[in-house]
Amino acid sequence: MDLLRRKEDSGGRVLVLVLAVVFGWYLGSVSCFGQNLDSELTFLLQAGKSECFFQTAIKNGTMEVEYQVISGAGMDVDFTIISPEGVHLIFESRRSDGVHVVEPTVEGDYEICFDNSFSRFSEKMVFFEILIEGQAGDVTGDEEWPGLEEPDGSLLEYKLDDIRESMDSLHKRLERSRQMQTVLRAFEARDRNLLEDNLWRVSFWSCASVLVMLCVALTQVHGGLINY
Repeated sequence: MDLLRRKEDSGGRVLVLVLAVVFGWYLGSVSCFGQNLDSELTFLLQAGKSECFFQTAIKNGTMEVEYQVISGAGMDVDFTIISPEGVHLIFESRRSDGVHVVEPTVEGDYEICFDNSFSRFSEKMVFFEILIEGQAGDVTGDEEWPGLEEPDGSLLEYKLDDIRESMDSLHKRLERSRQMQTVLRAFEARDRNLLEDNLWRVSFWSCASVLVMLCVALTQVHGGLINY
C-alpha cells in the first residue's frame, strides 16, 4: 500500500510539474516571443516609381533581407539597403531576387528601397521578408520562464531545463518553418505568373500562325480559281 501511494504521489507531482512548465512556456511565449520584429510584405511597385521601407535594428544584431519579383514584365527591380548613417550597404541593378545579410547591425532605422524607375509601362509585384536576430526583446535562459524554479532533487529523471530547451527549440523550428513556407509560396506565385504569361504568348502566336496559314491557303485557292 505504501509503495502504491508513493507511485501515485510521484505521478501526481510529475503531472503538476508538466502542467506548470506548459503554463510557464505559454506565458513566456506571450511576453517574449510576441515582440518579434520579423516582417514580410507583398506590394505593387508602379512603373517609373520607387518604394522605400524602414526596419529598426539593434546594435550588434543580424538582419537578413530576402526579396523576389513575382510578376511584371522583365521581373526585375533595383534593390538598395541604406544604413542609419546614410551609407549604401548593398545595391543591385535589375535583379529578380536576392538574399542579403547585414551583420553586425547598428542601432537605428535601415532603409530598404525597391526602384522600378527604369520601367515606363510595366508595374511589378514584389515580395520581401526581413528576419532580425539578436532582438532586444529576445531573452534566453530563465528570463523566458518567470515564476518557475528548478525543483530540488530529481523527479523520475525529469529536468525542467531539458523541457525548457525542447520547447524553445520547437518554437524556433516552427518559426523557421513558417518563414520557409512563406518564401516557397512566393516562389510558387512567381512561377505561376511566369507560366500564365508564357501560356498567353504561346496561345497568341499559335493563333496568329493559324490565321496566316488560313490566309495563305485562301489566297492560293483564290488564285487557282482565277487561273482556271
